Amino acid sequence: MKYVDEFRDPALAEPLIEELHSAVSKPFRIMEVCGTHTMSIFRSGLRTLLPKGIELISGPGCPVCVTSASHIDTILAMAERKNVRIALFGDLFRVPGSTGLSLAHASSKGAGVDIVYSPMDSLELARKYPEDLIVFLGVGFETTTPGIAATIMAAKNSDVDNFAVFSTHKVMPPPLLALLDDPELQIDGLLCPGHVSSIIGACAYQPLVDQYGLACVVGGFEPADILQALILLARQIDRGEACVENAYIRAVHWQGNIRAQQMVNEIFEPVDMEWRGLGVIPESGLVIRKEYEFFDAEKRLDIKVTPAKEPKGCHCGEILKGKELPSQCPLFGKRCTPGNPIGPCMVSSEGTCAAFYKYAE
Repeated sequence: MKYVDEFRDPALAEPLIEELHSAVSKPFRIMEVCGTHTMSIFRSGLRTLLPKGIELISGPGCPVCVTSASHIDTILAMAERKNVRIALFGDLFRVPGSTGLSLAHASSKGAGVDIVYSPMDSLELARKYPEDLIVFLGVGFETTTPGIAATIMAAKNSDVDNFAVFSTHKVMPPPLLALLDDPELQIDGLLCPGHVSSIIGACAYQPLVDQYGLACVVGGFEPADILQALILLARQIDRGEACVENAYIRAVHWQGNIRAQQMVNEIFEPVDMEWRGLGVIPESGLVIRKEYEFFDAEKRLDIKVTPAKEPKGCHCGEILKGKELPSQCPLFGKRCTPGNPIGPCMVSSEGTCAAFYKYAE
């Protein structure tokens, strides 16, 4: 596959590893925000090849993992309603709420739950089940939001009236700003998410440089991409400098995708949003604007999101904040496994616990 396979070539990675070793002059900690970065680093074995001075920690970059128990409980309550069908991406299917139940359990008891591959598939479900309200679960960061905005526009233009979206969309970088205000979190640089950055642009991380003097590099997801980003981070840290650099120029521009940003801004507006482990972060989420509220599931179904407790003993919150490793959670690998997940970090294919469990060091 062009622009992918060549960046997986071991012959390309080998000199980059050597260059990275020579660039590291002192120990430093890097947070990789995106769950795809976490999985790619494990899958390619990069953690075993890095210089001893580099410590990688995972951040809140898995959208399923940071979906609060309150929102999961609300989703489960919607699934129990008559003439409501839930449409969702697969990662959310087995995420448990505060009672330990999930949409998988609801589906086994007869609830209408459909896994889709695209938000547009929800419109096909709406045509297939005209007596039901199809509620698409809008869970994701800026990467998925434009597609959902386009689906809402398509529903309006084609007069599909039995379709709505439950929006728990979240945005970067507000959670990163919140994390950096925590004096307990000590990091020297940020491996910025490639997919998200393709929409919001590399410029979105400039406030992290200006306010916190944090080295920031946008990186792609193949081994050579990640190594190149780490080299740039190591050089910034070695020089005592901080700036935003883009090591993923084949997909990311400084200003991002302006058309996608405009479409999202037409449909959605910022709102304070609850994040698992991080609490409520100001203007870190998106809700559907009044002009499109007919497609807002919260309005259509008169939903009230109520506070819920996290699963007892689960340390997902601390792991998402980069304060703990999965192995420090008392449930990890014992009560909490991919076959019997207690927290979302073990459920999602981008979850840190899932990565550590599958690729244990």
